[in-house]
Amino acid sequence: MKMTEMTVELVFGLNAGIIWKALNENGPSAIGDLAKRTGLKREQVYGALGWLGREGKIAVDRRGRTMVFSLQP
Repeated sequence: MKMTEMTVELVFGLNAGIIWKALNENGPSAIGDLAKRTGLKREQVYGALGWLGREGKIAVDRRGRTMVFSLQP
């Protein structure tokens, strides 16, 4: 594999790091807020949250119709 080759795992992993940092710095956030803060598209945010969820690193809370994500303590 070349160093410049972007694999699916690399892309999702990098985006997960961006989302983790945003949650760490700003606290619980909704999808739209995460997209605005990070500059990622909503689809990228969903993928990154899935990655973090699979690793057990995030919690989800429903506030009305909105899902709010935070880091696991």
